[in-house]
Amino acid sequence: MRYFIGIDIGGTNIAVGIVDEHGTLVQKLSVPTRSAQGLDAMLEDMVSACNAVRELAGMKKEEISSVGIGVPGPVTREGVVIRAVNLGTEWSNLNLSAVMSSALGMPVYLANDADCAALGEVISGAGANCNSALMITLGTGIGGGFIVDGHIFSGCTGQGTEPGHFTFLYGGEPCSCGKRGCFERYTSATALIQQTKRAMEQHLDSKMWALVDNDIDAVNGKVPFDAAKMGDETAKAVLEQYVDYMGMGIASMTDTFRPELVIIGGGISNQGDYLMIPLNAAIRKYAFASDVIAPPPAVRATLGNDAGIIGAAMLEVSAEKASKQ
Repeated sequence: MRYFIGIDIGGTNIAVGIVDEHGTLVQKLSVPTRSAQGLDAMLEDMVSACNAVRELAGMKKEEISSVGIGVPGPVTREGVVIRAVNLGTEWSNLNLSAVMSSALGMPVYLANDADCAALGEVISGAGANCNSALMITLGTGIGGGFIVDGHIFSGCTGQGTEPGHFTFLYGGEPCSCGKRGCFERYTSATALIQQTKRAMEQHLDSKMWALVDNDIDAVNGKVPFDAAKMGDETAKAVLEQYVDYMGMGIASMTDTFRPELVIIGGGISNQGDYLMIPLNAAIRKYAFASDVIAPPPAVRATLGNDAGIIGAAMLEVSAEKASKQ
């Protein structure tokens, strides 16, 4: 049996786990992300966490085949972090693979954290019976990745894909990336909150006001769903438009890549069928020739925060599959 260590670097915590060759999470722990203390502190924490999780599992160093790291930013095939703005300026053009490999004494693989989550879901989660899938994570922005033939589609330079930043609407709303009209400006949790606030300001009789005690700054992504379930017409209209945006964008991506499955993650996916049923209808509405070619079904992610750990741990296996094709 082969075992791997996966590291998922988050803004609040660094999650570390041991995963077997079947994608089963054997042991895990987390430590605070001390980005304010600088690069050296974070590197020390990651090395210590790898050793600690191995000891918790009662395993020797020799039993670990490799370490995989999911980084919140673009990376190269050579294991260099191009930029991870949320972790500090030291995380630019950083050869993290070489640094961690030297510190741990074993091979270290790198990938974008969203790509790792997609890989984890395909190996052990919602897409466990699929070879190809598109994963979309609905968060502050839009994260996600494509899994093709069981490995991460990373492109010619290794940076993977950015499904949140294809141009969804020409000349549309300005995005934090510097462009206008990006997909995430219409379908992220942030976008839903903005759309909800605009609707509330136009409809002062909406039940959404009562849900936030008349404090519009208290609006979150759950508010329009709760109000819609109460029969609020304004909230229903917000969600109808939001899901329509999402279906149109996802249909465009599935028309291009033709995955077997679309996996939806992030907090908004917790709405379950209330989101997934209309989303699947919207995808069918916009997908090419959906009357004769069934579009891939959209399903909820199942692994939660463990997806990133599992996917990172399995980067060596992913690389092996890619090299054989």
